[in-house]
Amino acid sequence: MAFRYPEARRDLNQVDDYHGTKIPDPYAWLEDPDSPETMAFVEEQNQLTMPYLEGCAVRARFQQRLTELYDYPKFSCPYKRGSRYFYFHNAGLQNQDVLYVQDSLDAPASVFFDPNSLSEDGTVALKMGRLSEECEYFAYGLSSAGSDWVTLRFLNPVGLAPLPDVLERVKFSCLAWTHDARGVFYNCYPRQDGKADGQNHAPTRIWF
Repeated sequence: MAFRYPEARRDLNQVDDYHGTKIPDPYAWLEDPDSPETMAFVEEQNQLTMPYLEGCAVRARFQQRLTELYDYPKFSCPYKRGSRYFYFHNAGLQNQDVLYVQDSLDAPASVFFDPNSLSEDGTVALKMGRLSEECEYFAYGLSSAGSDWVTLRFLNPVGLAPLPDVLERVKFSCLAWTHDARGVFYNCYPRQDGKADGQNHAPTRIWF
């Protein structure tokens, strides 16, 4: 079967200067997901790819076998915050791991935070989570539809009551609580009004 692939325009005038070194970047225009040219290129790619995948005779067999191989219980290492122990567990085919809590290593576990309950289709993902040292607060980051952008929210671990604080424009970040739990360090990017994800990646800053 012969395929006619979409043409990706080479912009020979696009040259980046990195500390005096000239680097051609002919496909830089693809970095703007909002441009009509990029959207048209992606649509042409989908029109070529999806019919081929949907018509693949062994696709269902691959899916079935891979599902069988991935269907086993998974555990993270437990860690202690305050007087309690926490760990992630996946029963097998859950979209996301569930955070469990135990009063001791021998005590029965209960669900502390289940990201699978945040959306019916599993498109809201838990990207990061950090409990303060004495378990005063739980900071967690959520993303939607596979995006790298994260929104940070906070819970009171006692009763899991949500707190009003919300932090946005977070990406590729770690979370670090101060020892006294008075604040958290995180990475934040500038706001991009009117732009889709992925356009501006610099400069990132560490916020408190």
